[in-house]
Amino acid sequence: MTSSVVDYENLMSSGFSEKNSASLSLRTVRPRWERKKMQQERSVSSSQSDSNSSGDRFITNRSAMDMEKAAHAISESAAALVSDDGASSGSEDESDLFDGDVGEEYRNTLKTAMLGDDHRVLSFKEKAPVSKGDTVNNLQVLYSGQGTASRATKSNMNKLVSRHIPSAPSRILDAPDLLDDYYLNLLSWSDTNVLSVVLGQTVYLWNASSGDIQELYTYDHSEESYISSVSWVQQGGGHIALGTSDGTVELWDVNAGKKLRTMDGVNAGKKIAYYGGHGDRVGALSWNQHILSSGGRDSVVVNHDVRVSRHNIATLSGHDQEVCGLSWSPDGSTLASGGNDNKLCLWDASTSGVSSQTRYTLTDHQAAVKALAWSPHERNLLATGGGTADRSIKFWNTRTGALLNSIDTGSQVCALQWNPFEKELLSSHGFARNQLCLWKYPTMVKVKELDGHTARVLHMACSPDGSTVVSAAADETLRFWNVFAPPEKVGSKRSVDGHGARRKKLSKTMYIR
Repeated sequence: MTSSVVDYENLMSSGFSEKNSASLSLRTVRPRWERKKMQQERSVSSSQSDSNSSGDRFITNRSAMDMEKAAHAISESAAALVSDDGASSGSEDESDLFDGDVGEEYRNTLKTAMLGDDHRVLSFKEKAPVSKGDTVNNLQVLYSGQGTASRATKSNMNKLVSRHIPSAPSRILDAPDLLDDYYLNLLSWSDTNVLSVVLGQTVYLWNASSGDIQELYTYDHSEESYISSVSWVQQGGGHIALGTSDGTVELWDVNAGKKLRTMDGVNAGKKIAYYGGHGDRVGALSWNQHILSSGGRDSVVVNHDVRVSRHNIATLSGHDQEVCGLSWSPDGSTLASGGNDNKLCLWDASTSGVSSQTRYTLTDHQAAVKALAWSPHERNLLATGGGTADRSIKFWNTRTGALLNSIDTGSQVCALQWNPFEKELLSSHGFARNQLCLWKYPTMVKVKELDGHTARVLHMACSPDGSTVVSAAADETLRFWNVFAPPEKVGSKRSVDGHGARRKKLSKTMYIR
C-alpha cells in the first residue's frame, strides 16, 4: 500500500508541474519587435519558395544574381562546346587567353583590328566634299546672309575708320523701267557732275549741281530695242557713248543735243568686217582717251578710234560668250574684259587688227565676271567680282597675271568701286541682302555695310569729287551714299553736288521722269 501511495503522489506531482508550465507558457506574451522579426522571416521564406515554383511570369531580381558565377558558367559552357566539336585540342590553353593581362591585351588587339583606333560608332573621318563652284545653295545664301551684324561686330567696324559713314542714303531718286539685267551697264557719272542713267529705251541726264533733268535720246527702232550700255568720255564731259541692243555704238554731243556718229556692226557673228562693229547687243563700254572699247554678246571686243571714219582699229576675240565687263587701266596700257564664260582677259593697248592674242587669260572665277575696278593707289592692281555661282572678289597683278587674294562675299558681286582717297573698296551685291559692303584693303576686313535696296544692286558710279557713290538697283531706285571722304574733309558736311555746297534735305522722293 505504501508503494501505491508513493506512485500516486509522483504521478500527481508530475502532472501538476506539466500543467503549470503549459499554462505559464500560454500566459507569456512576446515583445513587438520580436513578433515583427518573426513575421519578416516568414514572408522572405514564402517568397523564396514561390520563386522556385514554376509559373507563367518571371521577374528578374538583380540583387539576387551572382554575376561572377554566371560569367564562369558561360565560359565553362563555351569551353565544353569547343571541346565537344573538336575544333581545338588545347581548350585549356585557349581559355587562358581570356584571363589576366594576356586576355586584356588580346581583347584590345582584337578591338583595334576590327574597329580601328577611333572606335566611335558615329564619327566623321573626312570632311564633306567641296562644291564644284558652278552651283549655289540659295537657302544657304539666304540664311547665312540674312542675319544682321552684332553690336560687337559693328563696333569693330567703326574702329577701322576715323570718319563717320552714314548708314542711310543722302538722297533717293526713283528710276522706273530700269532693266534688271546683270550683263548691262546703264549708269555713268561725268566729270562735269552730270549723271546719265538708262531707263528702258531712253537716256536721262540728271545734273547733280542744279537738280535739272534732261531727256537726251529715246532709241525706239522697234518695240524690243533698248539701250544696253552708257559711258561718258573721260575728260570734258561733253560727249557720251551709247551701246544698243542692235549692236550699234552711238556717239552723242550732250551740249548740242545731237548724235555725232553711229558705228554700225554687221550681223555676221564673229566674222566682222574691218569697218564694222558688233553683230549683237553691246553691253559694256570703256574709254581710253580717243579710243572707245565696246564688248558685245557676240563675244568680241572692238576698239574704235572715234576720230577717224574707219573707226574699227582692233577686234579682240578672247571670249566664248557675252562680254559684260570692260575697263581700261588708269595709265591706258591695259584693257581688262570680263565675260559670261567666267574668263578675265587682259589686253595690251598696242593690240591692233583682228587678234585673239591676250596678255593673260585668267579662269579662276566660277561665274560671269562683270565687276572690274582698277586701283588708283597701286599700279597693275585690278579687282574683279564674280556672279552668283562664284560670289568672290579677286585681286590680280596684271603685269604678272598672279592672283594676289580672293575672298568669298557670300552673294553675287555686281559692281566694284575704289575709294580715291584711301585703300578701300566698295562692292555691291545681289541675293540675299542686296547690300553695299566697304572693305579695307589689303586686309579685306569689312568696314561698313549699307542696306536699303530691296533688289540686287546692279550698278555703281562715283561723283567727280570722289565723296559720293550712287547705286542703281533692280528695285528701280537710285541711292546716293556719302561713303568716301577726302582726308581734309573728315567730319565736315558734304553734298552730292561734288563741290561741297550745303544743300537742303529732300522731303520726298524725286522722279527722274
